[in-house]
Amino acid sequence: MQSLKHFVTSRRDSLIRLKRNLSSLPINSSADDLQNQVLVEGKASSRVAILNRPSSLNALNTNIGARLHELYASWEDDPNIGFVVMKGSGRAFCAGGDIVALYHLINEGKIEKCKGFFRTLYSFIYHLGTYLKPHVSILNGITMGGGAGISIPGTFRLATDRTVFATPETQIGFHPDAGASFHLSRLPGHLGEYLGLTGAKLSGAEMVSCGLATHYSNTDKLPLIEEELGNLVTDDPSVIESCLEKYSDVVYPEKISALHRIEVLNKCFGHDTVEEIIDAVESEASATNDAWCNSTLKKLKEASPMSLKVSLRSVREGRFQTLDQCLVREYRMSLQGISKRVSNDFCEGVRARVVHKDFAPKWEPPSLEKVSDDMVDQYFAPLSESEPNLELPTKQREAFN
Repeated sequence: MQSLKHFVTSRRDSLIRLKRNLSSLPINSSADDLQNQVLVEGKASSRVAILNRPSSLNALNTNIGARLHELYASWEDDPNIGFVVMKGSGRAFCAGGDIVALYHLINEGKIEKCKGFFRTLYSFIYHLGTYLKPHVSILNGITMGGGAGISIPGTFRLATDRTVFATPETQIGFHPDAGASFHLSRLPGHLGEYLGLTGAKLSGAEMVSCGLATHYSNTDKLPLIEEELGNLVTDDPSVIESCLEKYSDVVYPEKISALHRIEVLNKCFGHDTVEEIIDAVESEASATNDAWCNSTLKKLKEASPMSLKVSLRSVREGRFQTLDQCLVREYRMSLQGISKRVSNDFCEGVRARVVHKDFAPKWEPPSLEKVSDDMVDQYFAPLSESEPNLELPTKQREAFN
């Protein structure tokens, strides 16, 4: 355990770095607009952070990551605050990173600002994953990519009948990041590989069934839950848990859920290579003509071949790494993904699926057989010998397995 003085000094230095990040944000907005991207509600002995970019499904940018980190650091140090709640405004909790903004920054050659985004976001995720106070994420709506990254490391995750979870990065030529290789790799069987490679969606019921969420409540109960949480004066996780359980609903995945096909899923996605996984799914689809098998095969064939190979390796490595190790590795991978040195698939995927919406990405390499082991290895390497790794305060804030 480090001394309090050292901890406070480290916290002060961290906040100084955050303010530097804020001063170079790639956003043409007033200070008030930036401040309003994260709203704060003060309660009896808690604080509520509200992601407030509803028109963009609360997509994350550098400002939001820095603001969250700053707020959470100050709340952690405040003895009058017992716990923290995070939720989103509008119909989403958080749809992930602002990939359109990243796309434009990359094409404008502003790579350092892109690096700043990943560095800021991943640093906050580590802070949340080592947070000293209980944390509740209310996942009412779309919860994808980085949205999962800023919620799953916390103590409690409340899913609802409106929750839609996914890690769809392979469909845009990227890889599941923001700590995804940590939490996906810890799901039952090979469910993490399936979700990471296909980008398949899960409902709130499926999230709680597989452990991604800790609780489930129907949306109409949220006002009661939020009111009771707001009245609590506690820092005891068991008291908060009792409140969430009081309003919990018992739900089960629908018959079409992948969770009811876990044996077939494990048989297919437990193979060593992407090629073997696709062959196994094809065999199942041919033998059964099952709708789930056909849909899974379609998603795999639509994804970037490079992303598939990189993502499989990432989840497999994540299974044996701590949260900080996953984030440091994913940071290197993300810098490679935006650098275009190995592949331009990220920009091409965003262009095809989000910007121009022609839904016809031209992946490069265009097929799995043309993605060499050397190319995959390069994706996991630093951009250069002089490129610094992501620095996380692991001596002050111990990571978990």
